[in-house]
Amino acid sequence: MRKISADWVFPVSSPPVKNGVIVMEEDGTVIDIQPIQNFNVPELEIHSGVLVPGFVNTHCHLELSHMKNKVPTGTGLLPFIKNVVQFRGVEQEIIQKAIQEAEAKMIQNGIVAVGDISNVTDTFSQKEKGNLKYYTFVEMFDFMKNELAQKTYDQYKSVFDNLNSNINNKKTCVPHAPYSVSKKLFQLIHETNPDSDVTVSIHNQETPSEDALFLNKGGGFPELFGGFGFSFEDFQPTGKTAIHYAMENMNPNCRTLFVHNTLTTREDIQAAQEWSPNVYWATCPNANLYIENRLPDYQAFLDTNARMTIGTDSLTSNWQLSILEEMKTILRYQSFLDFETVLKWATLNGAEALGFDQELGSIEKGKRPGLNLINLNIEKGFSSNTFVKKLL
Repeated sequence: MRKISADWVFPVSSPPVKNGVIVMEEDGTVIDIQPIQNFNVPELEIHSGVLVPGFVNTHCHLELSHMKNKVPTGTGLLPFIKNVVQFRGVEQEIIQKAIQEAEAKMIQNGIVAVGDISNVTDTFSQKEKGNLKYYTFVEMFDFMKNELAQKTYDQYKSVFDNLNSNINNKKTCVPHAPYSVSKKLFQLIHETNPDSDVTVSIHNQETPSEDALFLNKGGGFPELFGGFGFSFEDFQPTGKTAIHYAMENMNPNCRTLFVHNTLTTREDIQAAQEWSPNVYWATCPNANLYIENRLPDYQAFLDTNARMTIGTDSLTSNWQLSILEEMKTILRYQSFLDFETVLKWATLNGAEALGFDQELGSIEKGKRPGLNLINLNIEKGFSSNTFVKKLL
């Protein structure tokens, strides 16, 4: 067995332990956490810094890894979508190399599980190697056209059927976003997924145009989709924010992961949590800054006891795939938050959201959560030189 100690141990599910020792099996299974006084120093692996569980990345688009540095920053979501369409198609050899390198970087950065969006099968061969736990969200959209729903569903269902799933490689069919999925397609997705013990993700309120569409048919989506050949002439606004359309058409029995939430208000959060007790919220701060140059109202999520998780989005919309860097960004811009709170978002909340919490997310007896060392002085906080080292 291994006996690993540092200045602080943050189990996440229990209070931090100063100079704690984590006793683990060779395969990483936690046996116990004890004070350092219970051991002889020569038998310990002693580190400077903070020991934390492996990170859970609840939102990524691994299949877009080949588009790193292809899309300019600060354009807003609608021009960003146009750029993704323009640059997405390249040779499969380039795509596969980028996927492999991105996964290796996530592992190096202490990530142990990923909630990953898939529109195609490009990542499936890499996922089946078992290097990380994946929850694959096979994402569907039909530009809100009921008449296209069945054809769209059949197309993406064939992608879904191509992925071999198991306890470490889960999958569900999911809607892309409120502004891109018809009621009919929502229903087909709902009928495909089991009624409970699954996670369904949806991009939510990432740009002002999204709420504007549903409130009064405003914003830029009618023009954007018109440029793709899809008219919004028959669209009738609901008079409510976008998240309400999602809730009206999704299954409250499933774990629901709302992603981005850059414009989500306190009232929206409360409505969602009244709609279902199974709601989680994924924040991807570096992607929000990359695309829209704004961050969510984190205070609103704190005030409503929302279960926050952290994602990286893709290398198309981020400079790296690192949960630690996302944590650093949150704490840099939102000083009312603290390390322990954000760490829970990055670990246990994420594991629960993806249904991996029986093994991951916290340093507890019987779990095999992975182990990261952060060279952090708790009193001084993060610096530009703070990095993570994967120990297990």
